Amino acid sequence: MRSEPSAQPKSKPKRFLSWSVLNRDLSQLEFFRRVLEEAADKSNPVLERLKFLAIFSTNLDEFFMVRVSGIKEMLSIDDIGPMPGELTPVEQLGVIRKLILELVEEHSRCLRDEVIPELESNGVVIARYASLSEDEKRSLSEYFIKNIFLVLTPQAVDPSRPFPYISNLSLNIGLTVESNPDDTLAGMPVGEQVRFVRIKVPPVVPRLIPIGKSQSKFALTEEVIEANIHSLFPNMNLSQGHIFRVTRDADVEIRDDKAADLLALIKESLRERRFGLPVRLEVSASMPAEMVEYLTTSLKIEPDDVYKIDGLLDVPHFMELYGINAPELKDKPLKSVVPPALRNKESIFDVLKKQDVLLHHPYCSFTSVVDFIDAASNDPDVVAIKMCLYRTGKRSPIPQALINASEQGKQVTAVVEIKARFDEEHNIEWAKRLAESGVHVVYGLVGLKTHSKIALVVRREPHGLQTYTHISTGNYNPTTSRV
Repeated sequence: MRSEPSAQPKSKPKRFLSWSVLNRDLSQLEFFRRVLEEAADKSNPVLERLKFLAIFSTNLDEFFMVRVSGIKEMLSIDDIGPMPGELTPVEQLGVIRKLILELVEEHSRCLRDEVIPELESNGVVIARYASLSEDEKRSLSEYFIKNIFLVLTPQAVDPSRPFPYISNLSLNIGLTVESNPDDTLAGMPVGEQVRFVRIKVPPVVPRLIPIGKSQSKFALTEEVIEANIHSLFPNMNLSQGHIFRVTRDADVEIRDDKAADLLALIKESLRERRFGLPVRLEVSASMPAEMVEYLTTSLKIEPDDVYKIDGLLDVPHFMELYGINAPELKDKPLKSVVPPALRNKESIFDVLKKQDVLLHHPYCSFTSVVDFIDAASNDPDVVAIKMCLYRTGKRSPIPQALINASEQGKQVTAVVEIKARFDEEHNIEWAKRLAESGVHVVYGLVGLKTHSKIALVVRREPHGLQTYTHISTGNYNPTTSRV
């Protein structure tokens, strides 16, 4: 049996879950929410949860540096049309802030109320300075004098010293200092002066300082600095220190059509990135309203660019904990395999003459790809290697194999994409080393961004020249291939 059609026309089915699905930025924030859900999943080992919290923070940093900064630039453009998803730039920023406030609150709660206590219950302690014993504090004071004191540069603001430049994503301590009215300078009374001071937490010092000989109990570097801050300002009245962090515009536009030398332009853009305009100010929730307002005014940002964090700032640095020897607090390592066709000692070229080989990372070992490039660089019958390099990592063996091949007289060409965002410096360094070894380096293509993993090996064989190829998604990066 079947029912008769209704006399009333049915409404059309809803084709999309919500309008945000059509909006690039809001869809990306929903992806960040999924990363945060992995951190909140109590079935995940605690160090994996910490890893997801760090990934979320890194993703959000890049979102502000690239996407939010780009929308802010649109505010100065007259007659700009609606954003994708039918939002104007002002509306887009408003919805973004509302979503991010919700995500940041959940991120801080998860770290503060779940992950840090669970780490502590498993013997890994991030101890607040006030909770330490006198012996532990004395030990950390000695560490401060030996390893931190000499690299600190307090920057005070007064009529002769303007507000200092705050570098992108640096962790900072803000406080006020007040001169003692009885102090004199050159025989003249100094008088009472209240000044704002910024102290940059040095990135050359680990964020987590081991306490004593323990490898599982740590103090925060910023708290150690603040506890010993009197040594920087003797005989002065100091306020409590408060943590803050600035995010700057890092999306430097590259106009290929104007670039006679793309490499030089990228190098210049990296210098510009360091001095991009502020787009976000993160402050500890304890910071007084007067100091927040002072920072907001000094950085020339809007109140909506300020995010109060009820917990720890700069969470990516806490990935230092992932290196501790505690396998029970991490996922079991994935054991990747080598495909059966490549397990024997047969030449990889002889294997590929008989069949194609499909690799599925991370389940298949990336060493098979590295072995292919190594075999090509060492095989006397290989005459040429051509490949694209997008992201390779700091210590990738693949660029080194290309250098080795070039030094053996092979024709080697590498397309090095120096516009790989936030990897430009690594890629420029590899490009320089490749070029110095005789590799023909192509710095991307005008108007396009090369984002591929492809290699072509040309080998001399009895019937003539034969080509062997590797075609894949992703990057030639052995580290990320394991994820």
